[in-house]
Amino acid sequence: MLPKLALNIRIGWYLALRQVRQASGWTTGLIIFVMVLTFLNLVVVSGILVGLIQGAVDAARTEYTSDVIVSTLNDKKYIENSPNLIALLKTLPEVEHITARYQEGATLEANYKTRKDTDKPNTAAAQIVGINPTDENTVTGLAHSITEGDYLALGDYDQVIIGQYLLKQYVPVDSPGFSALDNVSLGTKIRISVGGVKREVIVKGILKSKVDEITRSVYMIDSQFRSLIGRNDGNVDQIAIKLVGGADPLSLRETLLRSGVDRYAKVQTYADAQPQFLKDIIDTFNLLGSVFSSVGLIVSSITIFIVIFINAITRRKFIGILKGIGIHGHAIEISYIFQSIFYAVCGSVIGLVLLYGFLVPFIGQHPIDFPFSDGILVAPLDGTLFRVGLLILATLVAGYIPARMIVRKNTLDSILGRN
Repeated sequence: MLPKLALNIRIGWYLALRQVRQASGWTTGLIIFVMVLTFLNLVVVSGILVGLIQGAVDAARTEYTSDVIVSTLNDKKYIENSPNLIALLKTLPEVEHITARYQEGATLEANYKTRKDTDKPNTAAAQIVGINPTDENTVTGLAHSITEGDYLALGDYDQVIIGQYLLKQYVPVDSPGFSALDNVSLGTKIRISVGGVKREVIVKGILKSKVDEITRSVYMIDSQFRSLIGRNDGNVDQIAIKLVGGADPLSLRETLLRSGVDRYAKVQTYADAQPQFLKDIIDTFNLLGSVFSSVGLIVSSITIFIVIFINAITRRKFIGILKGIGIHGHAIEISYIFQSIFYAVCGSVIGLVLLYGFLVPFIGQHPIDFPFSDGILVAPLDGTLFRVGLLILATLVAGYIPARMIVRKNTLDSILGRN
Protein backbone atom coordinates (compact mmCIF):
# COMPACT_ATOMS: atom_id res chain seq x y z
CA MET A 1 0.00 0.00 0.00
CA LEU A 2 2.73 2.47 1.02
CA PRO A 3 4.95 1.81 -2.03
CA LYS A 4 1.93 2.37 -4.30
CA LEU A 5 1.06 5.62 -2.53
CA ALA A 6 4.65 6.79 -2.76
CA LEU A 7 4.68 6.00 -6.49
CA ASN A 8 1.43 7.95 -7.02
CA ILE A 9 2.90 10.92 -5.15
CA ARG A 10 6.07 10.87 -7.27
CA ILE A 11 4.08 10.65 -10.50
CA GLY A 12 1.67 13.33 -9.28
CA TRP A 13 4.62 15.61 -8.46
CA TYR A 14 6.09 15.08 -11.93
CA LEU A 15 2.77 15.78 -13.68
CA ALA A 16 2.14 18.90 -11.56
CA LEU A 17 5.64 20.24 -12.22
CA ARG A 18 5.25 19.63 -15.94
CA GLN A 19 1.88 21.36 -16.09
CA VAL A 20 2.99 24.40 -14.11
CA ARG A 21 5.99 24.82 -16.43
CA GLN A 22 3.80 24.58 -19.51
CA ALA A 23 1.05 26.85 -18.15
CA SER A 24 0.65 30.42 -19.36
CA GLY A 25 2.70 32.87 -17.29
CA TRP A 26 -0.22 35.28 -17.21
CA THR A 27 -2.56 32.61 -15.88
CA THR A 28 -0.11 31.48 -13.19
CA GLY A 29 0.63 35.07 -12.21
CA LEU A 30 -3.06 35.93 -11.97
CA ILE A 31 -3.82 32.94 -9.75
CA ILE A 32 -0.88 33.76 -7.45
CA PHE A 33 -2.03 37.40 -7.34
CA VAL A 34 -5.47 36.23 -6.18
CA MET A 35 -3.75 34.14 -3.49
CA VAL A 36 -1.72 37.17 -2.35
CA LEU A 37 -4.85 39.30 -2.08
CA THR A 38 -6.61 36.51 -0.20
CA PHE A 39 -3.72 36.17 2.23
CA LEU A 40 -3.64 39.93 2.85
CA ASN A 41 -7.40 39.95 3.32
CA LEU A 42 -7.09 37.15 5.88
CA VAL A 43 -4.45 38.99 7.88
CA VAL A 44 -4.73 42.73 7.23
CA VAL A 45 -8.49 43.23 7.74
CA SER A 46 -8.51 41.76 11.24
CA GLY A 47 -5.08 43.28 11.93
CA ILE A 48 -6.29 46.80 11.18
CA LEU A 49 -9.49 46.33 13.21
CA VAL A 50 -7.58 45.08 16.23
CA GLY A 51 -4.81 47.63 15.63
CA LEU A 52 -7.34 50.44 15.86
CA ILE A 53 -7.89 49.57 19.54
CA GLN A 54 -4.33 48.37 20.12
CA GLY A 55 -3.16 51.86 19.15
CA ALA A 56 -5.25 53.28 22.01
CA VAL A 57 -3.83 50.67 24.40
CA ASP A 58 -0.25 51.44 23.36
CA ALA A 59 -0.85 55.19 23.71
CA ALA A 60 -2.22 54.72 27.24
CA ARG A 61 0.87 52.67 28.15
CA THR A 62 3.31 55.15 26.66
CA GLU A 63 1.67 58.39 27.79
CA TYR A 64 -0.13 57.53 31.02
CA THR A 65 0.25 54.22 32.88
CA SER A 66 3.75 53.33 31.67
CA ASP A 67 4.63 49.64 32.30
CA VAL A 68 3.21 49.34 35.82
CA ILE A 69 0.92 51.69 37.71
CA VAL A 70 0.29 51.81 41.45
CA SER A 71 -2.90 53.63 42.44
CA THR A 72 -5.20 54.32 45.37
CA LEU A 73 -7.40 51.56 46.75
CA ASN A 74 -11.11 52.09 46.14
CA ASP A 75 -11.83 52.78 49.81
CA LYS A 76 -8.86 55.11 50.39
CA LYS A 77 -8.14 58.74 49.53
CA TYR A 78 -4.48 58.18 48.68
CA ILE A 79 -1.72 55.57 48.70
CA GLU A 80 -0.78 55.15 52.34
CA ASN A 81 2.90 54.74 53.16
CA SER A 82 3.81 56.31 49.81
CA PRO A 83 7.32 57.54 50.80
CA ASN A 84 8.41 54.01 51.80
CA LEU A 85 6.90 52.54 48.63
CA ILE A 86 8.71 55.08 46.46
CA ALA A 87 11.97 54.32 48.29
CA LEU A 88 11.41 50.59 47.68
CA LEU A 89 10.76 51.10 43.97
CA LYS A 90 13.97 53.07 43.54
CA THR A 91 15.98 50.12 44.88
CA LEU A 92 14.58 47.58 42.40
CA PRO A 93 16.98 46.90 39.49
CA GLU A 94 14.20 46.48 36.90
CA VAL A 95 12.78 49.95 37.62
CA GLU A 96 14.25 52.62 35.34
CA HIS A 97 12.26 55.60 36.55
CA ILE A 98 9.04 56.54 38.37
CA THR A 99 6.70 59.51 38.50
CA ALA A 100 4.48 60.18 41.52
CA ARG A 101 1.21 62.03 41.00
CA TYR A 102 -1.29 63.81 43.21
CA GLN A 103 -4.79 63.73 41.78
CA GLU A 104 -8.09 65.32 42.83
CA GLY A 105 -11.36 66.24 41.18
CA ALA A 106 -11.91 69.96 40.75
CA THR A 107 -14.01 72.62 39.09
CA LEU A 108 -12.49 75.03 36.61
CA GLU A 109 -13.97 78.45 35.98
CA ALA A 110 -13.11 81.08 33.39
CA ASN A 111 -14.27 84.65 32.74
CA TYR A 112 -15.41 84.88 36.36
CA LYS A 113 -14.32 88.51 36.68
CA THR A 114 -16.40 89.72 33.74
CA ARG A 115 -19.41 87.45 34.22
CA LYS A 116 -22.71 89.12 35.03
CA ASP A 117 -25.03 87.69 37.65
CA THR A 118 -27.46 86.67 34.94
CA ASP A 119 -24.80 84.86 32.87
CA LYS A 120 -24.29 81.11 33.06
CA PRO A 121 -20.99 80.28 34.81
CA ASN A 122 -18.21 79.29 32.41
CA THR A 123 -17.16 76.11 34.24
CA ALA A 124 -15.93 72.59 33.59
CA ALA A 125 -15.21 69.55 35.75
CA ALA A 126 -11.69 68.16 35.55
CA GLN A 127 -8.98 66.15 37.25
CA ILE A 128 -6.15 68.24 38.66
CA VAL A 129 -2.86 66.37 38.63
CA GLY A 130 0.14 67.50 40.63
CA ILE A 131 3.42 66.34 39.08
CA ASN A 132 7.14 66.74 39.15
CA PRO A 133 7.54 67.94 35.53
CA THR A 134 10.94 66.31 35.05
CA ASP A 135 9.89 62.91 36.40
CA GLU A 136 6.61 62.91 34.48
CA ASN A 137 8.28 63.75 31.20
CA THR A 138 10.95 61.10 31.73
CA VAL A 139 8.33 58.37 32.26
CA THR A 140 5.50 59.40 29.91
CA GLY A 141 6.94 62.08 27.60
CA LEU A 142 4.16 64.49 28.57
CA ALA A 143 6.04 67.43 27.06
CA HIS A 144 5.59 65.90 23.60
CA SER A 145 1.81 66.30 23.98
CA ILE A 146 2.09 70.10 24.22
CA THR A 147 0.69 71.57 20.99
CA GLU A 148 0.51 75.21 22.10
CA GLY A 149 2.57 77.08 24.67
CA ASP A 150 5.22 75.45 26.82
CA TYR A 151 5.64 72.56 29.22
CA LEU A 152 5.84 73.10 32.97
CA ALA A 153 9.14 73.87 34.68
CA LEU A 154 9.93 73.22 38.35
CA GLY A 155 9.40 76.86 39.35
CA ASP A 156 6.12 77.43 37.49
CA TYR A 157 3.84 78.29 40.39
CA ASP A 158 0.30 79.43 39.57
CA GLN A 159 0.72 78.04 36.05
CA VAL A 160 -0.95 74.99 34.50
CA ILE A 161 -1.12 73.00 31.31
CA ILE A 162 -4.61 71.96 30.27
CA GLY A 163 -6.03 69.16 28.09
CA GLN A 164 -7.84 70.09 24.88
CA TYR A 165 -11.05 68.30 25.86
CA LEU A 166 -11.53 70.95 28.55
CA LEU A 167 -11.57 73.78 25.99
CA LYS A 168 -14.64 74.38 23.90
CA GLN A 169 -12.78 75.66 20.82
CA TYR A 170 -11.20 72.21 20.39
CA VAL A 171 -14.24 70.11 21.26
CA PRO A 172 -17.38 71.89 20.00
CA VAL A 173 -19.78 69.46 21.65
CA ASP A 174 -23.14 70.92 22.68
CA SER A 175 -24.39 68.50 25.31
CA PRO A 176 -25.72 69.04 28.84
CA GLY A 177 -23.49 66.25 30.13
CA PHE A 178 -20.30 67.62 28.56
CA SER A 179 -18.66 70.69 30.07
CA ALA A 180 -15.77 72.68 28.60
CA LEU A 181 -14.40 76.17 29.11
CA ASP A 182 -15.20 78.88 26.58
CA ASN A 183 -12.84 81.70 25.54
CA VAL A 184 -9.74 80.20 27.17
CA SER A 185 -6.34 80.25 25.48
CA LEU A 186 -2.66 80.65 26.35
CA GLY A 187 -2.14 83.25 29.07
CA THR A 188 -5.79 83.17 30.22
CA LYS A 189 -6.42 83.17 33.96
CA ILE A 190 -8.73 80.47 35.25
CA ARG A 191 -9.85 79.62 38.76
CA ILE A 192 -9.46 76.15 40.24
CA SER A 193 -11.72 75.02 43.08
CA VAL A 194 -10.60 71.92 45.00
CA GLY A 195 -12.43 70.94 48.19
CA GLY A 196 -13.58 74.50 48.83
CA VAL A 197 -10.10 75.99 48.22
CA LYS A 198 -9.79 78.32 45.23
CA ARG A 199 -6.67 79.35 43.35
CA GLU A 200 -6.10 81.52 40.29
CA VAL A 201 -3.72 80.06 37.72
CA ILE A 202 -2.50 80.95 34.24
CA VAL A 203 -2.72 78.59 31.25
CA LYS A 204 0.86 78.02 30.13
CA GLY A 205 0.31 75.17 27.66
CA ILE A 206 -2.35 73.10 25.92
CA LEU A 207 -2.18 69.32 25.67
CA LYS A 208 -3.35 67.18 22.76
CA SER A 209 -3.48 63.43 23.16
CA LYS A 210 -5.67 60.46 22.29
CA VAL A 211 -5.59 59.34 25.90
CA ASP A 212 -8.67 60.67 27.67
CA GLU A 213 -6.97 60.75 31.08
CA ILE A 214 -4.61 63.40 29.67
CA THR A 215 -7.01 65.50 27.62
CA ARG A 216 -9.51 65.74 30.50
CA SER A 217 -6.87 66.79 33.06
CA VAL A 218 -5.07 69.91 34.25
CA TYR A 219 -1.43 69.56 35.35
CA MET A 220 0.36 71.75 37.86
CA ILE A 221 3.52 71.60 40.00
CA ASP A 222 3.16 68.98 42.75
CA SER A 223 4.56 71.15 45.55
CA GLN A 224 1.92 73.82 44.90
CA PHE A 225 -0.84 71.23 44.52
CA ARG A 226 0.05 69.69 47.89
CA SER A 227 -0.53 73.02 49.59
CA LEU A 228 -3.78 73.45 47.67
CA ILE A 229 -5.22 70.14 48.93
CA GLY A 230 -3.57 70.35 52.35
CA ARG A 231 -1.51 67.17 52.04
CA ASN A 232 2.00 67.41 53.40
CA ASP A 233 2.67 63.80 54.44
CA GLY A 234 4.14 62.72 51.09
CA ASN A 235 1.30 60.32 50.31
CA VAL A 236 0.46 60.37 46.60
CA ASP A 237 -2.43 59.08 44.48
CA GLN A 238 -0.59 57.37 41.62
CA ILE A 239 2.87 56.09 40.81
CA ALA A 240 3.65 55.26 37.18
CA ILE A 241 6.67 52.98 36.81
CA LYS A 242 8.86 52.72 33.72
CA LEU A 243 10.93 49.54 33.50
CA VAL A 244 14.32 48.96 31.93
CA GLY A 245 14.26 47.39 28.48
CA GLY A 246 13.27 43.73 28.52
CA ALA A 247 11.93 43.74 32.09
CA ASP A 248 8.61 41.97 32.64
CA PRO A 249 5.77 44.08 34.11
CA LEU A 250 4.14 40.92 35.50
CA SER A 251 7.33 40.06 37.39
CA LEU A 252 7.46 43.50 39.01
CA ARG A 253 3.79 43.30 39.94
CA GLU A 254 4.36 39.95 41.65
CA THR A 255 7.42 41.34 43.46
CA LEU A 256 5.37 44.24 44.84
CA LEU A 257 2.51 41.96 45.83
CA ARG A 258 4.91 39.68 47.74
CA SER A 259 6.18 42.78 49.54
CA GLY A 260 2.66 43.44 50.80
CA VAL A 261 2.06 46.58 48.72
CA ASP A 262 -1.46 45.38 47.90
CA ARG A 263 -2.49 46.09 51.53
CA TYR A 264 -2.40 49.82 50.90
CA ALA A 265 -2.34 50.25 47.09
CA LYS A 266 -3.62 48.74 43.86
CA VAL A 267 -0.82 47.33 41.68
CA GLN A 268 -1.55 46.84 37.98
CA THR A 269 0.41 46.23 34.82
CA TYR A 270 -0.51 48.37 31.83
CA ALA A 271 -2.64 45.46 30.58
CA ASP A 272 -4.45 45.14 33.91
CA ALA A 273 -5.25 48.85 33.84
CA GLN A 274 -7.04 48.62 30.49
CA PRO A 275 -10.79 49.25 30.78
CA GLN A 276 -12.81 46.07 30.27
CA PHE A 277 -14.68 47.63 27.35
CA LEU A 278 -11.41 47.96 25.42
CA LYS A 279 -10.68 44.27 25.92
CA ASP A 280 -14.23 43.43 24.80
CA ILE A 281 -13.84 45.60 21.68
CA ILE A 282 -10.56 43.86 20.78
CA ASP A 283 -12.28 40.47 21.04
CA THR A 284 -15.23 41.74 18.99
CA PHE A 285 -13.01 43.18 16.26
CA ASN A 286 -11.04 39.93 16.16
CA LEU A 287 -14.31 38.10 15.53
CA LEU A 288 -15.42 40.60 12.86
CA GLY A 289 -12.04 40.36 11.15
CA SER A 290 -12.32 36.58 11.08
CA VAL A 291 -15.80 36.81 9.54
CA PHE A 292 -14.68 39.25 6.83
CA SER A 293 -11.56 37.18 6.15
CA SER A 294 -13.66 34.03 5.80
CA VAL A 295 -15.52 35.63 2.92
CA GLY A 296 -12.22 36.21 1.12
CA LEU A 297 -11.16 32.64 1.83
CA ILE A 298 -14.38 31.32 0.29
CA VAL A 299 -13.92 33.52 -2.78
CA SER A 300 -10.35 32.32 -3.28
CA SER A 301 -11.45 28.69 -2.88
CA ILE A 302 -14.11 29.16 -5.52
CA THR A 303 -11.52 30.79 -7.79
CA ILE A 304 -9.15 27.85 -7.44
CA PHE A 305 -12.04 25.42 -7.95
CA ILE A 306 -13.01 27.11 -11.21
CA VAL A 307 -9.42 27.32 -12.47
CA ILE A 308 -8.68 23.66 -11.71
CA PHE A 309 -12.05 22.54 -13.07
CA ILE A 310 -11.58 24.40 -16.37
CA ASN A 311 -8.01 23.14 -16.59
CA ALA A 312 -9.14 19.56 -16.01
CA ILE A 313 -12.01 19.89 -18.52
CA THR A 314 -9.71 21.19 -21.25
CA ARG A 315 -7.22 18.39 -20.51
CA ARG A 316 -9.90 15.71 -20.22
CA LYS A 317 -8.60 13.83 -23.26
CA PHE A 318 -5.05 13.98 -21.93
CA ILE A 319 -6.26 12.66 -18.55
CA GLY A 320 -8.02 9.80 -20.33
CA ILE A 321 -4.82 8.90 -22.19
CA LEU A 322 -2.84 8.97 -18.92
CA LYS A 323 -5.32 6.58 -17.38
CA GLY A 324 -5.27 4.45 -20.54
CA ILE A 325 -1.50 3.95 -20.36
CA GLY A 326 -1.71 2.85 -16.74
CA ILE A 327 -1.34 6.07 -14.70
CA HIS A 328 -3.53 5.63 -11.65
CA GLY A 329 -6.31 8.19 -11.13
CA HIS A 330 -4.98 8.98 -7.64
CA ALA A 331 -1.69 10.14 -9.16
CA ILE A 332 -3.57 12.54 -11.46
CA GLU A 333 -5.64 13.85 -8.53
CA ILE A 334 -2.46 14.34 -6.50
CA SER A 335 -0.95 16.34 -9.37
CA TYR A 336 -3.81 18.85 -9.16
CA ILE A 337 -3.45 18.98 -5.37
CA PHE A 338 0.22 19.84 -5.83
CA GLN A 339 -0.73 22.59 -8.27
CA SER A 340 -3.19 24.06 -5.78
CA ILE A 341 -0.61 23.95 -2.99
CA PHE A 342 1.91 25.63 -5.30
CA TYR A 343 -0.43 28.57 -5.90
CA ALA A 344 -1.29 28.89 -2.19
CA VAL A 345 2.32 28.66 -1.01
CA CYS A 346 3.57 31.18 -3.59
CA GLY A 347 0.77 33.60 -2.68
CA SER A 348 1.42 33.15 1.05
CA VAL A 349 5.18 33.65 0.75
CA ILE A 350 4.75 36.84 -1.28
CA GLY A 351 2.07 37.96 1.18
CA LEU A 352 4.37 37.33 4.17
CA VAL A 353 7.14 39.36 2.54
CA LEU A 354 4.73 42.24 1.88
CA LEU A 355 3.24 42.00 5.36
CA TYR A 356 6.38 41.91 7.51
CA GLY A 357 8.75 43.56 5.07
CA PHE A 358 6.56 46.55 4.23
CA LEU A 359 3.06 46.87 5.72
CA VAL A 360 3.76 46.25 9.43
CA PRO A 361 6.86 48.50 9.66
CA PHE A 362 5.35 51.19 7.42
CA ILE A 363 2.08 51.45 9.35
CA GLY A 364 4.06 51.23 12.61
CA GLN A 365 6.04 54.31 11.58
CA HIS A 366 3.02 56.04 9.98
CA PRO A 367 -0.01 55.04 12.11
CA ILE A 368 -3.50 55.48 10.70
CA ASP A 369 -4.91 58.65 12.23
CA PHE A 370 -8.22 57.60 13.76
CA PRO A 371 -10.07 60.13 15.93
CA PHE A 372 -9.41 58.22 19.16
CA SER A 373 -6.21 56.31 18.41
CA ASP A 374 -3.21 55.97 16.13
CA GLY A 375 -4.12 52.68 14.48
CA ILE A 376 -1.44 50.11 13.77
CA LEU A 377 -1.40 46.74 12.02
CA VAL A 378 -1.46 43.87 14.52
CA ALA A 379 -0.15 40.67 12.91
CA PRO A 380 1.29 38.20 15.43
CA LEU A 381 3.34 35.53 13.70
CA ASP A 382 1.51 32.56 15.22
CA GLY A 383 -1.89 33.89 14.14
CA THR A 384 -0.56 34.70 10.67
CA LEU A 385 0.88 31.21 10.19
CA PHE A 386 -2.44 29.73 11.29
CA ARG A 387 -4.17 31.72 8.55
CA VAL A 388 -1.55 30.53 6.04
CA GLY A 389 -2.46 26.98 7.01
CA LEU A 390 -6.15 27.73 6.50
CA LEU A 391 -5.46 29.18 3.07
CA ILE A 392 -3.41 26.17 1.97
CA LEU A 393 -6.00 23.73 3.33
CA ALA A 394 -8.89 25.52 1.62
CA THR A 395 -6.95 25.70 -1.64
CA LEU A 396 -6.03 22.00 -1.43
CA VAL A 397 -9.68 21.00 -1.04
CA ALA A 398 -10.73 23.40 -3.81
CA GLY A 399 -8.17 21.82 -6.14
CA TYR A 400 -8.94 18.21 -5.25
CA ILE A 401 -12.73 18.26 -5.78
CA PRO A 402 -12.81 19.26 -9.49
CA ALA A 403 -9.85 16.95 -10.28
CA ARG A 404 -11.70 14.09 -8.62
CA MET A 405 -14.84 14.88 -10.63
CA ILE A 406 -12.98 14.68 -13.97
CA VAL A 407 -10.75 11.72 -13.13
CA ARG A 408 -13.78 9.61 -12.18
CA LYS A 409 -15.12 9.89 -15.75
CA ASN A 410 -14.94 6.78 -17.90
CA THR A 411 -11.51 6.49 -19.50
CA LEU A 412 -12.79 5.78 -23.03
CA ASP A 413 -15.36 8.57 -22.83
CA SER A 414 -12.62 10.96 -21.78
CA ILE A 415 -10.35 9.97 -24.67
CA LEU A 416 -13.18 10.22 -27.25
CA GLY A 417 -14.60 13.43 -25.69
CA ARG A 418 -17.98 11.89 -24.98
CA ASN A 419 -20.15 13.16 -22.12
